[in-house]
Amino acid sequence: MNDMAGNIFFVGLMGAGKTSLGRQLAARLARTFYDSDQVICERTGVSVPTIFELEGESGFRERERQAIDELTRLQGIVLATGGGAVLRAENRECLHTRGTVVYLHVAPEVLFERTRHDRNRPLLQVDDPLRRLHELYRARDPLYRSVAHCVLDVGDETYFSTFKQLIELLSGSH
Repeated sequence: MNDMAGNIFFVGLMGAGKTSLGRQLAARLARTFYDSDQVICERTGVSVPTIFELEGESGFRERERQAIDELTRLQGIVLATGGGAVLRAENRECLHTRGTVVYLHVAPEVLFERTRHDRNRPLLQVDDPLRRLHELYRARDPLYRSVAHCVLDVGDETYFSTFKQLIELLSGSH
């Protein structure tokens, strides 16, 4: 299976590496890279936490739905989605039918270490962020798996090692 011909979309929880790996993959494949959260911020002129504060999660999710619909219609791109993009069935349909979806699967404990000092994660601004990550994982893991064409298990190996595994997975040599 060589899945590097069409669009490549990344899904997974916050901190999984969707933006970092996506940006590097796009550079390697000479493609345009998009991050749906970044596109939303550029369009609104404010940060994701500000959108959550002003419009609530539902307002943000509607903006996300519009962005994902538009971005997945483009050709030859690499897209990193926000962690909650899979919550809406419309998003899952757009992603699954318009490109190859890679689920970056990471244990909540690893994600906690990666995100615990990041204040731009509104869903983690709670008393027990690790518990919240476990809750998000339980709710979203089945959705990520349902939309994904392939799953890359990411642990605490080096970034280079993870990128190499990604290339092998997409080129079918894994």
